[in-house]
Amino acid sequence: MRKEDRKLELLDQLRAMIRTKLDGAQADIADRFVASFFRDVAPSDLVDRELLDLYGTALAQLRFAGDRTPGTPKIRVYNPKIEQHGWQSTHTVVEIVNDDMPFLVDSVSNELSRHGLGIHLIIHPVLLVRRGADGKLIDIVDQPGEGVRAESMMHLEIDRQSDQSVLEEVEASLAAVLEDVRFAVEDWQAMRERIADAIEETQPARDLVDAEDFEECKAFLTWLADDHFTLLGYSSYRLEGDGDAVQLRRVKGSGLGILRGKDDGALSESFKAMPLAARRRAREPMPLVSVAKAHTRSTVHRSTYLDFVGVRTFADDGTVIGENRFLGLFTSAAYNRSPRVIPLLRHKIDYVVDKSGLSPSGHAGKALVNILETYPRDELFQSSRDQLARIAFEILQLQDRQHIRLFVRRDNYERFVSCLVYVPRERYTTALRTRMEAILGKALESDEIDFQAQVSESMLARVLFTVRTPKGIPEDLDVEAIERELVDTSYSWTDRLKQALLDTVGEEEGNRLYRAYGQAFPISYQENQAARAAVPDIKALAALQDDRAHGLAMSLYRRLEDPLDVVRFKLIHPDSPIYLADALPILENMGLRVLQEEPHQLRARDDRFFSMHDFNMKPTVGEGPIDVDAVRDDFQDAFERIWRGKVENDGFNRLVLAAGLSAREIVVLRAYCKYMLQIGSPFSQAYIERTFTSNPGIAAEVAALFDARFDPDLEADRAARVKAIEERIGEKLEQVAILDEDRILRRYLGLMEATLRTNAFQRGEDGEHKPYLSLKFDPARVPGMPLPKPAYEIFVYAPDVEGVHLRGGKVARGGLRW
Repeated sequence: MRKEDRKLELLDQLRAMIRTKLDGAQADIADRFVASFFRDVAPSDLVDRELLDLYGTALAQLRFAGDRTPGTPKIRVYNPKIEQHGWQSTHTVVEIVNDDMPFLVDSVSNELSRHGLGIHLIIHPVLLVRRGADGKLIDIVDQPGEGVRAESMMHLEIDRQSDQSVLEEVEASLAAVLEDVRFAVEDWQAMRERIADAIEETQPARDLVDAEDFEECKAFLTWLADDHFTLLGYSSYRLEGDGDAVQLRRVKGSGLGILRGKDDGALSESFKAMPLAARRRAREPMPLVSVAKAHTRSTVHRSTYLDFVGVRTFADDGTVIGENRFLGLFTSAAYNRSPRVIPLLRHKIDYVVDKSGLSPSGHAGKALVNILETYPRDELFQSSRDQLARIAFEILQLQDRQHIRLFVRRDNYERFVSCLVYVPRERYTTALRTRMEAILGKALESDEIDFQAQVSESMLARVLFTVRTPKGIPEDLDVEAIERELVDTSYSWTDRLKQALLDTVGEEEGNRLYRAYGQAFPISYQENQAARAAVPDIKALAALQDDRAHGLAMSLYRRLEDPLDVVRFKLIHPDSPIYLADALPILENMGLRVLQEEPHQLRARDDRFFSMHDFNMKPTVGEGPIDVDAVRDDFQDAFERIWRGKVENDGFNRLVLAAGLSAREIVVLRAYCKYMLQIGSPFSQAYIERTFTSNPGIAAEVAALFDARFDPDLEADRAARVKAIEERIGEKLEQVAILDEDRILRRYLGLMEATLRTNAFQRGEDGEHKPYLSLKFDPARVPGMPLPKPAYEIFVYAPDVEGVHLRGGKVARGGLRW
């Protein structure tokens, strides 16, 4: 069944229920009420409701409207309950009965929104009713007639509020709003007449101001009265005193509309808040008419700050004696029509174009006119013609540039600052607007900010921020500094990345890399890394493109904000992800405990995929913070060799961080350990590893001793160097407190003493060290060598093989021991 048909069926059932529950005339009135009450309600708002609740909604509103004094609104805000009201709602209900007049629905809705209350349903028919002298409802009729009044019946369902004090507060605020609406509507004609009076009261100034300006002001006031300004309030003021002591006082009894009866005879607070220089000009004849924004929001029609129009009044001798003030809202026609046909605005535009010296038919002249015609209308009304000219000329210079600019105008009353911001259209986002709003709010010490954004076919988007300044405008407001902040916050992460690439590798290469990888980084990466930190990652991605089969990029680093006991290690691998089960054991054996891992999926412009893993770690070896720059190359080289299987993954690798050894130096220590175990050792490899980790200084000296003994490039001073190292080792061994560790370390020295030759310093044709290490020993000098001892033993070690060649003499007639 269509919703429209279901609605009609429900209403038929409801009217039938009324006939069964009510009698005679009461039923007739209720029947006519229901027909009118639900007539314009959308079917979707009714079809899912229970029939009994619809009956309760209608009957409750009808009974509430049953007794009302004309000219007085009735308001009820409550939570209907079955046991108390005969029906229920999941929402709080607002019921209003009032004389029909303009602005009721939008004014009530705006007030509820001001309280932060969502509106779930609104029913607002206008009914023709007849009441008795006592205000009792007699009948509901279809046609106007004698004694018939049009009344607004409003039923609203809002977010449920269980606190009775909140219900009472909402009811009181709605009563105040409805009073403002009533006063504004009742006094509308009187306020229109006061516009005519205000025009007449400017006549003594005719000979004191420019004739064209005078006629333009009169035309503007006439234009206002011609349905271009929704009049909501009026009051007359008189000046008292002169110079620094000048004051403005409201004329008692002059208030109309929303100003009726308010602060009669009081001094104008807004005038007192004006800068002294502006108050001193109060007795000058110009400006004859001033337009500004009031410091309060409208409670009638639209929830926006009221527009203020002030018209100076003059004594017969031309002396300024006061001001007529009108409060209201410019109508849509005032905003939609060309400013070239609106008095005052057309005058300002002509002034600016004339001052520019540009031909209106030329390219620049047409651009200037377009700027002025599309300028924010409120700003056009409120700006002086010199303020407008200054800003318009600067905007004209901006038209062909993709720059961010800020233009600031101070309100004469120091109540707000208008901040007009131009942004390259492709950069403008809601997030950027929010960040800019925060910057302006901080600079102006305000959180009361309204904005109007315009994004058109122009290369520049425009945002007008109106910043209320209840604390006043800071005297040291640095507009250029604020603009720099706006420019800075406008740059996206990728904008900063592009600039960092250009700064690092130059324009041509930077643009090439940005095109290839600028969009590769996901939001998760951008949130955790500064844009400039991605430059080395992009270089790594570019390098990996050339070696995807064996590619692995890495970086040991520390972020600026990291504590010194934290290091990070980044791995990038093409095509497939790196499994934690593969990486973590390597890092742990290198003396690191992984605290956190950040994975990222990167995709280059050519759709090639890269897996990035960023590890946050703490060292488990050494004392004090790691010198990342000192160990980076050795650490990364060792990790890659372990990853590729060229170096074993065991605890000896802790010596990279603990002792500052390279992977090749660690291979030497590992090979001696393997040989020691092969000939028979009471100590396990794990214990030997821990011995060196516990004595990193000795480990470094043992590695240095091996180099000093066997590096072919050190023939000249070999003996002296070996002796110096052995002396240092001897001194350090005196500090070893654990006997087994001392025995292990001294046995290493003995094995090294027994070593005759090695291939450790030989390189292959590729310039790399050979993948295996050979050590030729003199068994007679090897400590702990079991009998029988051959003449020589040549121990060969590689990650995937170990073996010993035994020789009984100088001629190779021995055998192999595996």
